Amino acid sequence: MSEQNRAVPRALPEQLERVLATEVSLRSRLRHVAVGLAGGCGAAMIAVLWATEPRALPPRTQVVFAGLIAIGLAWTVFAGWVLSRRRPLFARDRVLSARIALAATMVTAVVGVALAAVRGSTDDLVAVATGGVVLTAAAVLALLRARHRRRALLRLRDALQRDAF
Repeated sequence: MSEQNRAVPRALPEQLERVLATEVSLRSRLRHVAVGLAGGCGAAMIAVLWATEPRALPPRTQVVFAGLIAIGLAWTVFAGWVLSRRRPLFARDRVLSARIALAATMVTAVVGVALAAVRGSTDDLVAVATGGVVLTAAAVLALLRARHRRRALLRLRDALQRDAF
């Protein structure tokens, strides 16, 4: 009879295990469930609103609705991806979510500024542009912080694994 060769799990250093425990905690997973539900519900509500319109919507409105649905679905897919992982992602999820936020913010800001330039007053344009710049700067800051956190976790993992072996 042959015995099954079971892989012996390598023990993580305690400090790394504590740091990564927050990434796979129930609180973190519930946050991702909330993000997925919010994105999915938002996309579904817009799709239902679009589908139940008695007459065809103007082309620009259809493009905006499609974009908003795509953003909602992106958050839903992101949350599903994170929740399907059974191991720590070393802040890869933070980097990906910051990229989604930056893309959505930039597109929204550009479209908002274009619409304000065409249809609004100078005050409207300044207000929309200022809001777009502030929100885009916040998204860039979130991306920079996420990348920094990921690099720090990977450095900690590598250092602790070198010390442990």
